[in-house]
Amino acid sequence: DRYMAGGQEHWFNREYGASLTGPIGYFCAEYGFHESLGIYSGGLGVLAGDHIKSASDMAMPFVGVGLLYKRGYFRQTIDADGHQEHAYPDFDLARLPILRVLGQDGAPLTISIELPERDLYAAVWLVQVGRVPVLLLDTDIPDNAESDRPVTHILYVRGREMRLHQELVLGAGGVRALNALGIKPAVWHLNEGHSAFLLIERTRALVAQGVALEDALQQVRANSIFTIHTPVSAGNEHFDADLVRRVAGPLYDGDGRKGTGGVPVDRILELARGVDGDNHQLDMTALSLRLSNAANAVSKLHSVTANNTWQGLGNKQILAVTNGVHMPTWVGQPMRSLYERHLGAELDNVDAPNGVESFWERTDQIPDMDLWEAHQRQKLEMSIFARNRLRHQFARHGEAPGTLEELEDNLDVGTLTIGFARRFATYKRASLIFSDMDRLARLLWDKDRPVQIIFAGKAHPADRPGQGVIQEIFARSRSPQLRGRVFILEDYDMRVARFMVQGVDVWLNNPRRPLEASGTSGMKAASNGVVNLSVLDGWWDEGWVGDNGWAIGGREINPDEGAQDYGDAQDLYRILEQEVVPLYYARNKDGVPEGWTAEMRRSIESTIWKFSTIRMLHEYVERMYMPAAHIEARGRASRRTANEAG
Repeated sequence: DRYMAGGQEHWFNREYGASLTGPIGYFCAEYGFHESLGIYSGGLGVLAGDHIKSASDMAMPFVGVGLLYKRGYFRQTIDADGHQEHAYPDFDLARLPILRVLGQDGAPLTISIELPERDLYAAVWLVQVGRVPVLLLDTDIPDNAESDRPVTHILYVRGREMRLHQELVLGAGGVRALNALGIKPAVWHLNEGHSAFLLIERTRALVAQGVALEDALQQVRANSIFTIHTPVSAGNEHFDADLVRRVAGPLYDGDGRKGTGGVPVDRILELARGVDGDNHQLDMTALSLRLSNAANAVSKLHSVTANNTWQGLGNKQILAVTNGVHMPTWVGQPMRSLYERHLGAELDNVDAPNGVESFWERTDQIPDMDLWEAHQRQKLEMSIFARNRLRHQFARHGEAPGTLEELEDNLDVGTLTIGFARRFATYKRASLIFSDMDRLARLLWDKDRPVQIIFAGKAHPADRPGQGVIQEIFARSRSPQLRGRVFILEDYDMRVARFMVQGVDVWLNNPRRPLEASGTSGMKAASNGVVNLSVLDGWWDEGWVGDNGWAIGGREINPDEGAQDYGDAQDLYRILEQEVVPLYYARNKDGVPEGWTAEMRRSIESTIWKFSTIRMLHEYVERMYMPAAHIEARGRASRRTANEAG
């Protein structure tokens, strides 16, 4: 009740509350609010969830739109040979924190989309995230044929035609759901290109009202903004042009059944031509860039990469709005209590007048002993969780009782613990630390200064090379050289992520620069006082300030990938051996590593505001949302004047 009351006191309402004619409409293919609602796969979805939560914290007028995947993203198990196995849950909607949306007539709301020779129907559900409603569309309803019900079953389904159906439901269906509820966003935010069809659906609706096609495109462009998340064009969503003509033709060219259409598919394909000029592909990112008023990358370095990648599309400058994380979700309770007790911090209310400003600049007021003890409590919680998870894994593999008992002696809280958790794409180089096994073994098994490493992460079911990385790490973890010092936890999700970012000592990240657009797990770790050890890529390229962690390698990129990997591996070993391990084990008379706690303080103060979603939303509002809203408002006033004159 305290949280929900008093929204008008927050920064957005004080500065801009009277300026918007409607909410921000936020579209994303996945949302990570909590592990109980498994409609996310990784970083994109968790970022979207954090974005929504902070919009609620700031009492912004906001509405989210997505899909309700009844079988979600896969649950991962790793078998005794290290193979990733995939299982898809079947969610019982009655046991989830969602409600069926009622239309303006009081009946359960269902929208429809015209497809070849039939209509596709979608029920609309609501997830209420604090002050922000999120609408989720679901095709698994009796109105549809059995062949259409699975359209929204699985997140990032492999089949291209099924994926196209999903993205039509997200974009076109999402717009229709908002219209049916009388919700008229002042700004439309596309988080990644999966929702690009919302731009075409809005255009189609304007053409149906009598607006000329090119004028309709301009009106849609005026108040649409787009966030790009992938550094290279090959990583963005593409669909075969003939597939688009066949599946989307009835909706946009029209088929005479309902008088739909008005946006020729060939014009859509022209707008969606990628930088390679391929006429046979619809590039969702190119379409989004051409039909948005403004676009942003998710870190400063990513902005440089994205502008170089997409410069062939015209003069649109892709801005940099660096990602952030929702601190109340990711900061552990012991650390949060520490901030409240010593700094008066209100992580849920940082943006309100009664929030304590710049508390992160006063971390020196926290005694070393208190900071260290709070971290150790979180580390103990993680260790207990990880032991239980590993015990279940090994028992399923048929390991002996003695092996399961050994786990009680593993993951000791007194041992320097490195965490590595993320999607296992090959460019992230999860196995880089195994480049020299003998050297690594000496480091991990040092009698006086031992080290242990915990891995977690999934590879997409279609990513065989990524699954091969998992198998390699599992094999290393069970090898005689590393067994008992290297562990891999299965079924990485938000729960596993919370334990890891709150409990490890060092957060390791070593992608191949500049392929990491942003990354947010390191931000979550740093806000808990965990120290980053990372390649200067994504957010860390701007987050590293010299005394808040370590940088692997430099900013030069070697075109010889093998040489780059070798050089980065050597630097990683050097930093661990000469800097990280000695600093961690240098203790004062009370057993506190004062040099290490100094690094922890700098990690916290350099991250907890600068890389928060509150700061991120400030930038979105000032640089993207309000400029787009003002352009749309001026256009609407101009059209009204013209109509009156006519």
